[in-house]
Amino acid sequence: MQKVRGKVIKYGDNVDTDVIIPARYLNTSDPQELAQHCMEDIDKGFVNKVQHGDIIVAGKNFGCGSSREHAPIAIKASGISCVIADTFARIFYRNSINIGLPIIECTEAVNNISNEDLVEVNFETGEIQNITKNKKYQAVAFPNFMQAIMSCDGLINYIRTQDASNK
Repeated sequence: MQKVRGKVIKYGDNVDTDVIIPARYLNTSDPQELAQHCMEDIDKGFVNKVQHGDIIVAGKNFGCGSSREHAPIAIKASGISCVIADTFARIFYRNSINIGLPIIECTEAVNNISNEDLVEVNFETGEIQNITKNKKYQAVAFPNFMQAIMSCDGLINYIRTQDASNK
């Protein structure tokens, strides 16, 4: 996966894991069931408006709170193709990469992208293009090993492919 393109759903600062997937739904680890409740405590209409490929854009400290892996799983299973934020909570960042949810930090993009803009992200170059506003923003590109993890849909699958190629 080198590029993704989607409509933006925008949020502010400090979107924590409790609003990404409320604790009352943590009795399951089924991605599709988690997706049905994704963002419902911050955006009741999220599950009805999100389309496969959409992109979340948010402010500082996205994914703060508990270290639950359920949060990036719910986001990914809902159809979100990428999260762009000013900054991410470190454990959320790690969990996202581990499950193959692309996330990218870019303050300029966050400050200039609006809700419902059409955006394309190139993970190889780090370029974020706001197609709606005809603007480009430069983030740091994913290193090759992270691109490989993303293309395998997460760390576990990446390790499996490495093990298979070493036999």
